[in-house]
Amino acid sequence: MNQEILMKRRMIRAIVLFLLTLIALVVFIALYIDETKRVQETYRIQYITNIDHVIEDIDSYTNGGGDYPLRYMRIVNNMGSVSSFAFLINGIDDEKKIAINELNACVMKYPEQMKGKLDEMKKALSDVRDGLDKGYSEVNELVGSVDKMGK
Repeated sequence: MNQEILMKRRMIRAIVLFLLTLIALVVFIALYIDETKRVQETYRIQYITNIDHVIEDIDSYTNGGGDYPLRYMRIVNNMGSVSSFAFLINGIDDEKKIAINELNACVMKYPEQMKGKLDEMKKALSDVRDGLDKGYSEVNELVGSVDKMGK
């Protein structure tokens, strides 16, 4: 009789511990999902912020006088950040990530050609910032217009 009562107590204790562990697991999973969403939102904000920086740098390059190499390097630097954040965001299609990455490569590798296409780049990035898919099409057209064999 005592053995039976002892086994019931152990079984109840095991069930209670299992339920507590299950509840803790569900809470930790919910916290993980919430933190993942928060991190993704931070990446999106940084992506848009860096696009804004590139647009400001293009304005500074085209409207400012003198020190063009420094102004262009700021464009290159901020465009690199845009490209990096594009790959961290889960909601962007691979084609869009590739388009941004190719634009970044063109800005780095072909500065002489890209200096003449900054207005087109500004327009395309403005459309990307505004969430328009045509912005990525414009980026692809801009990348396609660069002579990859030239400087």
